[in-house]
Amino acid sequence: MRTDHSPEMFTSASSTLPRPDTGTLVARTHGSEWHDCGAEGFWIKPLYADAARGQRTWLMRVDPGASAPAHAHEETEQIYVIEGSFHDDDTTYRAGDFAIRAPGTMHTAGSETGAIVMLIYS
Repeated sequence: MRTDHSPEMFTSASSTLPRPDTGTLVARTHGSEWHDCGAEGFWIKPLYADAARGQRTWLMRVDPGASAPAHAHEETEQIYVIEGSFHDDDTTYRAGDFAIRAPGTMHTAGSETGAIVMLIYS
């Protein structure tokens, strides 16, 4: 977990695909390791990042019972639940649910049963 006063909760030092100038780039993530993202019980597979545009895409696994305290992201956060269920202060999201959160919106995050979600920050 982060100890500075930044509102950003999750971090990654792992490599990602860059924005391609032409053609298609592919990340083969099946069987690849999940990486620590700075919050206990939350694991990521970073897929894409473009720091200049403030964009990133991650797969996130949330362990059963994991919970993150209130935090915010500088970017718009898009959440798509692939498997399991995921919750914040207001709602429990299930597989197939999509949510979009405005930049700077404070929220918690967690899962009672475990979840895999796709996160897109832009």
